[in-house]
Amino acid sequence: MKSLAVLTTSLVSLGAAVRLAPREYPRVVGLDIQRRHIGNPAEHDRLRRRTGTVQTTLDNLDLLYFANASLGTPAQNFRLHIDTGSSDLWVNSKNAGICTSGGNQCGASGTYSANDSSTYRYVNGVFNISYVDGTGASGDYATDTFRLGGQTIKELQFGIGYDSSSPEGILGIGYAINEVQVGRAGFGAYPNLPQKLVNDGTISSNAYSLWLNDLDASTGSILFGGVDIDKFHGELQTLPIIPEQGKYAEFLIALTGMGQDGKNTSLFSNQNIPVLLDSGSSLMYLPEGIVRTLLQKYKGFNARYEPSQQAIAVDCSLANEQGSLDFVFSGVHISVPLDELVIVAGYSRGQPYCLFGIAPSGRSSVSVLGDTFLRSVYVVYDLDNNEISLAKTKFNSTSQNIQEIQRGSRGVPSATGVPNAVSTAVIGTDGPRLNGPSITGIVPPRSMGAAMAAVTANPWLGGAAVLGAGAVLGVNSF
Repeated sequence: MKSLAVLTTSLVSLGAAVRLAPREYPRVVGLDIQRRHIGNPAEHDRLRRRTGTVQTTLDNLDLLYFANASLGTPAQNFRLHIDTGSSDLWVNSKNAGICTSGGNQCGASGTYSANDSSTYRYVNGVFNISYVDGTGASGDYATDTFRLGGQTIKELQFGIGYDSSSPEGILGIGYAINEVQVGRAGFGAYPNLPQKLVNDGTISSNAYSLWLNDLDASTGSILFGGVDIDKFHGELQTLPIIPEQGKYAEFLIALTGMGQDGKNTSLFSNQNIPVLLDSGSSLMYLPEGIVRTLLQKYKGFNARYEPSQQAIAVDCSLANEQGSLDFVFSGVHISVPLDELVIVAGYSRGQPYCLFGIAPSGRSSVSVLGDTFLRSVYVVYDLDNNEISLAKTKFNSTSQNIQEIQRGSRGVPSATGVPNAVSTAVIGTDGPRLNGPSITGIVPPRSMGAAMAAVTANPWLGGAAVLGAGAVLGVNSF
């Protein structure tokens, strides 16, 4: 793992394009991330969805992205699922039933023992996150020493799952307003990891960039407080995040067009579809009309909807075809090659079985752009300024040019604002997104043939069902 943290506090001028002199030691925290293979990405999305610069490597173990970190003194090691669609760091207690019932279900992710850490401090007992499939965890909030990317963060608040039905530890890095203790207990927000790095002076701005690399790569990276301009083509294009009922809670931007093979609006144009950029979703989830069109387009590759998978199956040979799906965001064009959209989900009689990287979104008014999109784009999540910056990713780049994201507006290096970018879109409350955390109230989901927990609404959104990221319920009739 690499540590690139330094002390520098220069402010950026407010020109149309930011010009920053590279610093030898930018205030950035870098973390490598790794990918883990899962057999059924659509099912996992249902199970996991929640109602200066620090760099870390992301482990790309096929379809989910993880980072190595530790908690406590002495250190207790974890492999944490990186999730931009939720906001809490939480881990399982070593005494959680799911971790002690046999099968070593928590062995890969790790478990936490408060009694074994001299720096553990109890905060409250309101940690309680539940997902719409019925899984979740409850227990305490605590603080302890957290280490990742060569950095040590003292007194970071996190959740401990004493009663848990999910084996994975989660590193949620979304807006603090989406924390469980805000929605469930009505408490004030606490500084989660990105904000704590700012508060401690480790990075200058509550912003980070994500580079997942291609489908065959085993690692990517996340930079807290910085960007690596050698990891994308051209300049970053900056778009406004769409607020929900006047609140910034999730990384929503407006998808204004979509096409195929360089025809950027052949599927639709002149619409503003709210889409969620979510590293915690393996697939994309788009409106059914678009998915039906794609089924017809790839009918020659045996494209069909598989209810048992709740996903689109295709012949694996589609990955050998030239072509792309093209996404437009107020004039920003991002192309996703077809070979990035064909995922080997398993084998049958020695032959690979493949899924398409897009599934129907069902009843939700919000679509999701998960990892099958994010691998083809370099993304900057700027929580301080409520903006997203996008550029075409540079696959398999081995060089590095890391620059700090400065405090203040237009502090993202090599970024230019998109003129007249769409800043609003209709976000309904017609259907819950999968795996969102339960807060208060009940919105009954349509059956998908699996147990679904009560889906709830955040009180600060006046009853709107804002549940983290993910797919939606009610696609069994697709």
